[in-house]
Amino acid sequence: MSLKALRIVWRISLLNIRAAMEYRTEFLLMIAIGAIWQVSVIVFATVLLARFAGMGGWDSSDVLLIPAIRMLAHGLFVLFLGRMHFIGRQIQEGRIDVYLLRPMPVHRQVQLDYFPTNAIGDLTVAAGLMVGALSRSTLDWTAGRTAYLIAAVIGGMLLEAALFTAVASACLRYPAADYWGRWLEELLGTFGSYPLNVLPKAVGGFLTFALPLAFVAYFPAAVLTGHDTAVPYWLAASSPLLGLVAYVGARGLWRWALGHYTGVNG
Repeated sequence: MSLKALRIVWRISLLNIRAAMEYRTEFLLMIAIGAIWQVSVIVFATVLLARFAGMGGWDSSDVLLIPAIRMLAHGLFVLFLGRMHFIGRQIQEGRIDVYLLRPMPVHRQVQLDYFPTNAIGDLTVAAGLMVGALSRSTLDWTAGRTAYLIAAVIGGMLLEAALFTAVASACLRYPAADYWGRWLEELLGTFGSYPLNVLPKAVGGFLTFALPLAFVAYFPAAVLTGHDTAVPYWLAASSPLLGLVAYVGARGLWRWALGHYTGVNG
């Protein structure tokens, strides 16, 4: 992206933020909604710490790293790349056709459509949970381990973005595929915060090899804490790199699907 393009993105982003803040009550309400949406994870963390010493052979302090990484990655995804989650609705409404008439890349226009105020609430809760997880952790947070944690969060953000970008690509051909995004969001919220070894092996295998949600937070947390990953160690440790590769691949799929887009009516 050129310097001129970056300036345009920055100016549009500032305008979107100003537009969102124009109605202060709604702005604050959306932040609260973003935080309340994560209440199930907060309850899970509270119950885990208050009632149980651990889960699936993991100490409670180690388990907390899983939802902390997942939520922080999710909050960053919502803030920077999450508008792809709603592309199906835009296709059904015919708005994607308007994007095609403008000189700016369609993907960039989608991301600049509005400012996701709820992401502030998501990130606030995620940051609080991460601080709590790190404060209870008994690990020696060396420079290398800290760098891997940061890479894991970024990789998790990119992997989640890759999954939703793939769904958005499918929506360009089959608009009803928008429902896959809702199903994917439910899976992330339901299974993304637990050690996979507490789930049936078939479910764990599905979330590892068919729909790689395990690489968002579970495998990075297992690598950081030294737990068994049930897959080759190098594969689990490469989770951040997998997120990057998956996102690059998903963007390629998006460009291919957009090149074959024929309109909402086919």
